[in-house]
Amino acid sequence: MNSSVHQEDPEIPQIKEEQEELCTKEQEELYTNVDREQLVLKLETDTFVVTSSTDEESDLRKKSVKCGICGKTFKFMCYLKKHHLRYTGEKPYACETCGTCFSRSGSLKLHMITHTGEKPYPCEICGKNFTLSRSLKIHMRLHTGEKPYPCETCGKSFTLSHGLKNHMRIHTGEKPYACEICGKSFCHSAHLKVHLTSHTGEKLYSCTTCGNRFSHQSAVRRHIRIHTGEKLYSCKSCGKSFRQSGILLRHMRTHK
Repeated sequence: MNSSVHQEDPEIPQIKEEQEELCTKEQEELYTNVDREQLVLKLETDTFVVTSSTDEESDLRKKSVKCGICGKTFKFMCYLKKHHLRYTGEKPYACETCGTCFSRSGSLKLHMITHTGEKPYPCEICGKNFTLSRSLKIHMRLHTGEKPYPCETCGKSFTLSHGLKNHMRIHTGEKPYACEICGKSFCHSAHLKVHLTSHTGEKLYSCTTCGNRFSHQSAVRRHIRIHTGEKLYSCKSCGKSFRQSGILLRHMRTHK
């Protein structure tokens, strides 16, 4: 199996918005029985407005309930009330295990998986399991090679949207991650993290064979070649191979 498959395991840490939850049957019947008349409901904060046109067929399958704050429309008031929780900050659904509260029952249900460890979505190719169906969908791109996010500037494509977002900084020159110690800025948070080790002396990366520690992941990769004997860099003149590119460059001078 291609080792690259295990390098990108895009579990999605946060769910920004779940799908609309269905109304109960009683709630749905309540709204489908509304007469064909113009209704304007102004609740406490004046943010709920229901309009059902008398000029059109009163088919409540059409979106007829509008949020007075953002203008988004919904089929039923129960949907709108759930939507409105994001503005009020109310979080009526609490996790009995850790106490974390959520504005939606579906969000609580997803959260509970972090306690149970349940991963009900398996990859049929490699067997890896995922908590969310969307995580499995993204993972499958590693097997299919699908890269649906192309860069409009250079044409390079990416598996994940945030991969494209990070790439675009190459073109824009944006460096949003600044070192608080020396002020140097970086395109990616990972680069800043590595840079900070130059100030702290921290060695984040260790060799699994001998335990030696290094500040940079690239240094670990070079070090591991001592154990494996791998020599990636070959001299085009004589064919001699070396573990590091720097050693090859020094060797090349002997041919001049």
